[in-house]
Order: sequence, then C-alpha cells, then structure tokens
Amino acid sequence: MNRKVLLLEPPYKNKYPPLGLMKLASYFRICGDDVRFFKGSMRDLALDLFLEEFFADINNKSFGRYINNFREYIKTGRTALLDSIPDFYDLRRENTIINYRKRFRFHDFPKFDIIAVTTLFTFCWKEITETINDSKNFIAPSGRLLIGGIAASLVPDELYHDTGIKPITGLLDKPGIIDSDRPEIIDNMTPDYSILDEIDYVYPSSDSYFAYTTRGCIRHCKFCAVPVLEPEYKDFIRISDNINYINQHFGLKRDLLLMDNNVLASARFDDVIDEIKTCGFAKNASYMPPNEYEIAINNLRENYNPRACIRKIIRLYDKAAERLKGREAGEFYIFREQNFLLYYQTASPEAILNADKYFRAIYNKLFKPVKRSRYIDFNQGIDARLINDSNMSRLAEVNIRPLRIAFDHYAQREIYINAVRTAARHGIDDLSNYLLYNFTDRPEELYYRLKINVELCEELDVNIYSFPMKYHPVREPEYFRNRDYIGTNWNRKFIRAVQAVMNSTKGKIGRGKNFFEEAFGRDINEFFDILYMPETFIIYRMKYKASLTQEWRAKFHALTGSKLLEAKELISQNNFSDEIINNASCSEVKDILRYYMLERE
Repeated sequence: MNRKVLLLEPPYKNKYPPLGLMKLASYFRICGDDVRFFKGSMRDLALDLFLEEFFADINNKSFGRYINNFREYIKTGRTALLDSIPDFYDLRRENTIINYRKRFRFHDFPKFDIIAVTTLFTFCWKEITETINDSKNFIAPSGRLLIGGIAASLVPDELYHDTGIKPITGLLDKPGIIDSDRPEIIDNMTPDYSILDEIDYVYPSSDSYFAYTTRGCIRHCKFCAVPVLEPEYKDFIRISDNINYINQHFGLKRDLLLMDNNVLASARFDDVIDEIKTCGFAKNASYMPPNEYEIAINNLRENYNPRACIRKIIRLYDKAAERLKGREAGEFYIFREQNFLLYYQTASPEAILNADKYFRAIYNKLFKPVKRSRYIDFNQGIDARLINDSNMSRLAEVNIRPLRIAFDHYAQREIYINAVRTAARHGIDDLSNYLLYNFTDRPEELYYRLKINVELCEELDVNIYSFPMKYHPVREPEYFRNRDYIGTNWNRKFIRAVQAVMNSTKGKIGRGKNFFEEAFGRDINEFFDILYMPETFIIYRMKYKASLTQEWRAKFHALTGSKLLEAKELISQNNFSDEIINNASCSEVKDILRYYMLERE
C-alpha cells in the first residue's frame, strides 16, 4: 500500500509502552507502509519533520553541528541564529530555511495518510484531546485519523464531542477493523519493539515482554473498567511464538510482564504456567542480556525501520563516547565528525554500515554482558478468592516477582489473609498488593488493611509491598476529565493526607512495623491525627516532629464540642485561604487553621 502512517502517544508520563501502537506498527509494516512513531508535543514533531526535510533539501551534512540553530530558527524566526553559522548563506539554503519557517508558522505541516492516536486514562484528557486536535494539521486531504485505547473505549461519545473524531472502541480482535480487505487480527500480532527507539522518552518497563495469556475477567466489580475494555473472557492465549519472534528481531527481554486481569479464573491455568516456563521464566530463571548494537546493525542491514536503527546506534555511539578517555575519545569524535555520525539527522545507513567494523570493536570492548535474573509479573494482580494450594503450587514453578494480590475490601480480609498464607506456604515470599480506597470504604479500613500486611510480613517472614490506589470514576461525566472525585466516606483533606504519606514513602508501604507506625500511626487514633495534620508536617515529618507538629497537636486536641466540629469541617475541605480562616467563628479555630498555611519547601 505504501501509505505514510504516523502512530502517536500523547505526552503524558507512563510506565509501560503503548502495546496497541506497537501491534499496529507490525500490522502497517506487513501492509508495506512507511510507519513512524512519536510521543510528545505536536509542534516538536513538526520541527523534527522539517529538519529531516531541510537536510535532505540542502544535501550538505556538514551543517549538522548547527541543528539546534536551525531548529530554533524554524520555531522562532530569529535570524541571529543563522548569522552565526559559517558559510551558510547562499540563496538556495536561505530560501529553503525561510520556507520551513513560514510553513511552521502557518501550520502547514508534513502530511500523513493515516494517523493513529492511542489514549490512556481519562484523567489525561487534556493531553489526549490536544494531541488529537493538533494532529489534524498533519492529515492528508484524503487521510484517516484513528483513535483507540482505554479512554476511547470508556467514553467514546465524550471524545467524539471534544474532537469530532469517532473512536474505535474495544479490542482490534477481528480482521478488517482498520482495512476492510485485510485478514490480519491486529490484537494477535507481535509488538514492534523497534518503534520505542524512535523517541527520546524512556519507558521504565521497556525491557520486558508485554503480553496476555488470558483476556477479560469473570468478575464484574463496580469500580472496574475491565468488563468494558475486555468483555469476553478468553481462557488461554499462546505467547511463545511471539516471544521467539521478539528474541530474533529485537533481542531477549529481561522480564515477562503479563497484563491478564484474572489469570486464576482460567480453566487452562496449567497451560499458562507451562507456556511461561517454555518462554524461559521457570524458577530461578536468568538470562544473558543481548548485544544491543548487534540487534540494531542487523535490523539496519535488513532495512527494518532504519529510522529507529539509526537513532539507536547514534545513542550507542554517544554512550560509548562517555566511557572513552584521552586519545581514544578524541579519535572516535573525529571519526564520527568526518563521517557525519554525530547526529541522527545527518547519519546515513551507508555511513553506519561502513563504520560497523570500527565501532563493533569499541562496543565489544566497553560493554560486557553480565548474566541477570529475570522475573514474571502478573501486573494487574490476581484474585485472592481463587487462590488455593493447587494453583499456588504451580505458580511457584515460575520466577514470579512480585505476586500481586488485590485487597480491595476490608470485608474480604479473611480471604486475603488465607491467600497470602497459601502463597507463602508454597515458597512465594515476594508479594505486592493494590489497596483500593475512596470507593465505598472508610478511611479506617485502609489503615487496618495496611496493618494486616505488616503483621503478615512478621508472621510469615515475607515481603509485602502495599500500593494504596485511589478510586476514580473514569466514566462519569463530572469526573472522567480530572481526579477530583471524593468518596462518600472520605473528604478532600483525608485524600491529600494519604497522598502526602505516599509521597514520603515513595508510593509504597513495605515491611517493618516501625516504618508503618511512623508513616500511618501506631493505632487508629494516631492515623486520624495524621489525616487531619497539616500536609507540610506530614511530608517533612522529621523536620517538624518535635516542634510545630507538637504545637498543632496540642491545640487541635484541646478543641472540644462545636469548636472541634467546626475545625474538622473546615480542615476537611482542604482550603486554607485567608477568607476561610477569617470567617472561622473563634480565635482557637483560627489559630489551628494558620498551621495549614505553612507552605511546602
């Protein structure tokens, strides 16, 4: 087909790469299309595209060292940026760069036949809608703009309202969804990892295989979006063929990250475990990291996404340059400069291939692979209600770390405790769990669930890391664009207090009674003390512990009757403006509220 295809991820921060776009990249390559991936500001994309065209137009790579000057000129039009470039001015070069400046100014951007935008959670609404609307400037007159992903499936009507584009909802699990005449099922395709090298953004979990061994969930929890996103439960999806393909074309990955939503519900759970072991993740699994340069140079030879290969290899050049010293460093720099290999914008496949023998020796000398452990992670968690000796015995056969068990309701504490004990009995001692709060729960129930984990760690000699997760109604019109929802039994100050504690503990609560009691209190009364405490005192606990915190606590507990009720009501709103304080009914309450105005450093 030979279409120009642009895959876009909005510029929000996220841990995992966009699996849907990676599969779309594989699909469009099979179709014979020219595929490009980008994450970030659409204006930055326009600048990148113009720079590529500019260097192709002037056909003079020696100006590569002035890339930043050209970029800033196209962006701002400041002619001083060009005046500092020796030998730049002749009529053709000057007219060329002026033309790109005009095009950038009037949004006359390079055009694509297909643009596909993924969407994550709805509270990234601003980034999502801005990316979609800005991408319209890059669509060819007869082109198509495709929108998919989580937010698109959860609130398609709202997305259509804000962008004018009707999104694709659900999974790409049938043929013909993108092109009616194509037989491929995109959801079954092997992700194209090469596109991750086309951008500067580094996903924290990029060194992983991303896959599903099951789809959907047998539960229909009111707080969960899975029934909408994956309405049909699928017992078993084979992953070994895809992983073998990834190994051959993109190199071995360290970990296996499985995004199953309820793997224990599968009637073929034994097949799931056997498949995981076949893929190299049995108990005590390890691996030798691949030679990144070898992978990139081989893909470049095969003309597989040369854009990504060039950027990857230039990064490896830069990484090597940081380790070289003295004369070797100088020689390497001169070699790169002479062959226009300092910048990916001016590097050519031919020059990189010609430099292969020279750089291969440098790379192999500087970068020695070291054997490393590798782990499997069901990152969406498993269902405590389905844990038993049989499936934990099988799960213990793979190198799982951590085992994530959801503990969403305090009422299920006996089920949860039994699940942890069963896992520990089979030698699974590295655990993690998600603690839903701000739903129908009460604040004290979060405290008690956290305390249960601390006590289980001591009893069973295991590690349990807890991650409190705030409930957010992602489909309700009033709240899906933001994170402002407050549950029936919570208030704005309590939510902020929990977030402040998590800020201090790096987002997780681990093993250790003293650590837990310092963070959340020795008992439920101290926990509520912390919930009402000024946020600055929570975050800088040790700094104010023996001074201002003690002052605040003494005055707060001295309040009684209507004064205490008024103070709690005002504190719960988490709004400490001068107006609010001045309108308090008495000096004691006003005095308490002034502690909340101490700003964070």
